[in-house]
Amino acid sequence: MNVDLGIWDKLRRLVVLLLLASAVLAVIVWYLPLVRYNERMRQEIMKKNLQVRREEERSRQLDNAIRSLQTNPRALERLAREKLGYIKPGETRIQFETSPTNSFSGR
Repeated sequence: MNVDLGIWDKLRRLVVLLLLASAVLAVIVWYLPLVRYNERMRQEIMKKNLQVRREEERSRQLDNAIRSLQTNPRALERLAREKLGYIKPGETRIQFETSPTNSFSGR
């Protein structure tokens, strides 16, 4: 036996549907700040991972430079000549300097 309750059955279904929709909306609003926070943290992690990779590459380059200076006498000699201005006995050192008159004054 199926009794038609008229408008009340339709209103009851509408209220149940609206309650379900409001519950879903409440869950979305409740978790939205957490989702945004997680996204910011993921971006921060990606930035930090990029920094780590850059620093690891720099570390490898410095390790290679140290190893080269420890094992290769020509690399050590080149460094001494470039950075410290050393020369071998009997060589003539030529040094180029920039003159202050050639600099850009910005006017």
